[in-house]
Amino acid sequence: MVVAMERKKSLELSEYLGKKVMVEGWVNSRRDHGGLIFIDLRDDQGIIQLVITPDTKDSFKLAESVRDEYVLKAIGTMRERAEELKNPHIKTGDIELVVEELTLLNRSEPLPVNTHDDGPETGEELRLKYRYLDLRRPSMQRLIKKRSEFYQILRSYMINHGFVEVTTPILANSSPEGARDFLVPSRLKSGLFYALPQAPQQFKQLLMVGGVPRYFQIAPCFRDEDPRADRLYGDFYQLDLEMAFVEEGETVRKMTEPLMKSLATDFGGKKIELGSEFAKQFIPDDSDIPRIPYNIAMDVYGVDKPDLRYGMEMIDLTDALKNTEFKVFKSPCVKALCVKNGASLTRSQIDNFTDEAKKLGAGGLAYIIYENGSEKSPIAKFLKPEELKSIKELTGAEDGDAVFFGADTLKKVNSVLGQLRISFAKHFELTDSTKVAFCWITDFPFYEWNDNATKRSEQKQNASARERGSGVSSGAGDGEEKLDFGHNPFSMPKGGLKALEEAKTDEEKLAIVADQYDFVMNGIEICSGAVRNYNPEIMYKAFGLLGYDRAYVEARFGGMLNAFKFGAPPHAGCAFGIDRIFMELMDAKSIRDVVAFPKNGSGIDLMMNSPSEVDEYQLKDAHIASIPEDE
Repeated sequence: MVVAMERKKSLELSEYLGKKVMVEGWVNSRRDHGGLIFIDLRDDQGIIQLVITPDTKDSFKLAESVRDEYVLKAIGTMRERAEELKNPHIKTGDIELVVEELTLLNRSEPLPVNTHDDGPETGEELRLKYRYLDLRRPSMQRLIKKRSEFYQILRSYMINHGFVEVTTPILANSSPEGARDFLVPSRLKSGLFYALPQAPQQFKQLLMVGGVPRYFQIAPCFRDEDPRADRLYGDFYQLDLEMAFVEEGETVRKMTEPLMKSLATDFGGKKIELGSEFAKQFIPDDSDIPRIPYNIAMDVYGVDKPDLRYGMEMIDLTDALKNTEFKVFKSPCVKALCVKNGASLTRSQIDNFTDEAKKLGAGGLAYIIYENGSEKSPIAKFLKPEELKSIKELTGAEDGDAVFFGADTLKKVNSVLGQLRISFAKHFELTDSTKVAFCWITDFPFYEWNDNATKRSEQKQNASARERGSGVSSGAGDGEEKLDFGHNPFSMPKGGLKALEEAKTDEEKLAIVADQYDFVMNGIEICSGAVRNYNPEIMYKAFGLLGYDRAYVEARFGGMLNAFKFGAPPHAGCAFGIDRIFMELMDAKSIRDVVAFPKNGSGIDLMMNSPSEVDEYQLKDAHIASIPEDE
């Protein structure tokens, strides 16, 4: 007997016509036509139709008893189907296997979830509990293979550009000022703990000190953060990289851009396109991706990760309305969004957007609708004709549009209108999934005001996916505003030591920008990086401006500082969030859809029942005790 079915990348069973072959797989469906039984057998490569006749007595008897998802092996002869029986909807629809010997490899109990892409949809919680069954769906099989291809592209690009793949420790030291760490008690050193790394930040910088010219790895990272649609709980992966003898962030940006563009077009089948004319002015001559300074992004889009597939920038009306008598607009800042086709919004829809604005902290949501050459608005009667004219001219509003206003402090207006811009875009379906709009956000503030009562809590509980080193607490008391590092102290301030030495006042310190950069795709932050602060004197000075002495810096960051004292080269790098990129390129609704074994939205692995209790002897062995919550 000849077994002629070796595994191939593509299913080309037609080359086996007239030959005896063996196939194995799961029963996708079974049809009993009396004298004939048809079984669609499925594996990761597709479906083949089996034909079982009464002539094969034992096989026919078995075929009568099989059910969906039974595991079978079939040996027989491949033949072409009759013309009228061909199925154009599947790749193997022209052929079938006439079974001579059918073997049951395993039975299946009735399925708790659907293993087909059609039919009733199974809820996410049940899918995650039975993920091993959910993975049998053809769409999940395609995603798993596509992710493998994705990894190969990443590795090939990095290796072809002179990067060396180095794995860094999983058991590492704690960095408590970023997100929460996952702590691992030491059995051999009672009372001491390892921490699972939030990122390989310190290790990759030490590799630069160690003489590695270009490093990368597809690195596992661990952060005890609340999950959300674009962030997994617990563990995630990033393309982590660092380059020695690099003094400008632009070097890293130019090196990584071709990879991201190729992933979008060649791998993801997307079209790279900016829908924002405003953003195009920030495209350098030697690239086609904007570099937008942080302060401009916040001022125009209200967020530091703007979706540029559409425009709808915020328009500052503060000066134009500085003499207004309308009480609501007598605010430190007045801005507006011009929503194209906004006149089509119903009253209830406007009320919904108003409710959203209120939840974001606004007192309400003023608006003007332009229709039939006139302004329709509850506030129009409070505005002078010249003010109405200025609003229309500055916002570029036309018949059929609506203009929505924000009036408050600059920070509050940017926050509210920035989020409403996203909501309006979703409502009017401006987020075209066939397009990708990239941009770099640059020049993040090196220092910023820190309200210790709120911001420190946010950093600890909801730290962003931005690549971090260890931050430091400002030491401010609850509610007290004090200068602190914008993101982390390990980034290089633009201007280096001189910029720090010349900053005497708080305003001058706040004007210092770090050579930090984020890469944004369709409103999702997919990368963060920086030129590193590799000079101990700059590190001491950066902390000194916040009131910390050299002893404090050496006590907290002695390992890094000691390494930098032995001829550390200038270096820079970044980290790309692999799961987020893949999610966006695959048009997935949730990041959990593109990971083989994710936890649910509460951080629970329903399939493996973790986290779970452990035996008392395990706790004793690790020198720890479990304290009940009510204590």
